[in-house]
Amino acid sequence: MNADAPPPRAAGAPDRPARLTVGVVGAGRVGPALAAALALAGHRPVAASGVSDASRRRAEALLPGVPLVTPDEVLARCELVLLTVPDDTLPGLVRGLAETGAVRPGQLLAHCSGRFGTAVLDPALRAGALPLALHPVMTFTGTPVDVQRLAGCSFGVTAPPELRMAAEALVIEMGGEPEWIDERDRPLYHAALALGANHLVTLVAQSLELLRRAGVAAPDRMLGPLLGAALDNALRSGDAALTGPVARGDAGTVAAHLAELRAHDAGALAGYLAMARVTADRALDHGLLRPEQAEALLDVLADGAADEGER
Repeated sequence: MNADAPPPRAAGAPDRPARLTVGVVGAGRVGPALAAALALAGHRPVAASGVSDASRRRAEALLPGVPLVTPDEVLARCELVLLTVPDDTLPGLVRGLAETGAVRPGQLLAHCSGRFGTAVLDPALRAGALPLALHPVMTFTGTPVDVQRLAGCSFGVTAPPELRMAAEALVIEMGGEPEWIDERDRPLYHAALALGANHLVTLVAQSLELLRRAGVAAPDRMLGPLLGAALDNALRSGDAALTGPVARGDAGTVAAHLAELRAHDAGALAGYLAMARVTADRALDHGLLRPEQAEALLDVLADGAADEGER
């Protein structure tokens, strides 16, 4: 496929790019939503694979009328195949599809893993497939709301030079914005996203639990405005948005926090200690925390870590 050539035209629609038959291997939360978004752009989902009851329900909700078949049958029916399986499953899946002859020359194979670039698709490339890595930077629920959330969503994209235009077109058709990630940078890119998004969920869930224990009737309503403002400030200003007792060097307040967490939630204590140390280092590096304040604060954190280690 030559990305510099104009896209093929569909019969009867001379001013419109040719539409693709689309298949999904792995009907988890991501694949059906992406296929549904492509359907809105005029492409035609025709097959999906999924074995669990949850996968079947998602496919029925997002891709009504699309049959569930085996992965090799998905590839047999489709011009564009979305491989939306867990990261650790992807290499073996690609090898298996290539070894069994399921991959067809000229077929677009796009995986949606953040961790991998296109090298993981090399077995399929050798069989003549056209490899794309299209990772939507979004959390998915497995419901139709996911399709709406793709509007303006960034995609981490890796593709051979000759397929960059094709990759960009597909992302834009799904409502997304392509962000080009070099093959060697994919693991770092994915680690950054996991650090920000996945760990945020853990921190928020712990905060909700502790507020309930403190007698707060509606912890979600209490946290919502605070966390929204904190996130907005952080995205706008980075470390300059740091606030709270660690950034202020309030060692006594931090010591009180550690004592309460030790009594009520050892898991939250470990997280608090780890994040407080990182926060203190960043506040010190950026001049928000004076060295004399940092010394007392770091002593409190070191004592807290020692006590935690003795448990």
